[in-house]
Amino acid sequence: MSTTPTANVTAAQVKELRDKTGAPMGDCKQALVASNGDLEKSIDWLRKKGVATAAKKAARVTSEGSVSSYIHAGGKIGVLVEVNCESDFVARTDDFKDLVKDIAMHIAASDPKFIRKEDVTPEAFEREKEIYRAQAAQTGKPANVIEKIVEGKMGKFYEEVCLYEQPFIKDQTISVAQLIAAKIGKLGENISVRRFARFKVGDATWTIAQSNPKQEPKAE
Repeated sequence: MSTTPTANVTAAQVKELRDKTGAPMGDCKQALVASNGDLEKSIDWLRKKGVATAAKKAARVTSEGSVSSYIHAGGKIGVLVEVNCESDFVARTDDFKDLVKDIAMHIAASDPKFIRKEDVTPEAFEREKEIYRAQAAQTGKPANVIEKIVEGKMGKFYEEVCLYEQPFIKDQTISVAQLIAAKIGKLGENISVRRFARFKVGDATWTIAQSNPKQEPKAE
């Protein structure tokens, strides 16, 4: 008589995976079974599940949420951020509150200029693209190669200036978008960053970013 795959997964393994990821116990067990007990593969499995769940819920309206602030470096940098979810119940959970705090701290440390790639203004996009194209043209390479170089640099540009594309400050192996996707998978609601403001003492300018209204789901 053959044993089922679950026989190889112990309660201790499930607890360890939950402690590392914060995912529900059932999902942790499922991930370990699917990954033959391999912890790292299980973490990847949970991340993929979170991204898939986030994609399914992306069209759902987020009209609740929370505003949080973060002050860093002895009062030299300050951030105010609004993160939305679907219900007041989720907005009051520790998981959601911790996410909002983490995002505020990340913004203070990484200084993004936009929330998503879709929020990058046409002016900023074209300005960067022209700079990269001019730099690539100096290499003397063919036009088609230059365009590929520019595309690669634009991908890096998004990673530098877009909150969702940036590596999460507390775990560089995931992006902020993946961090949010994991919380969506755990809490079962769509979550999105609506807007933020970042101020730094002595800077003549400050960053104020808001998600593109065209990208936000509309209530029926």
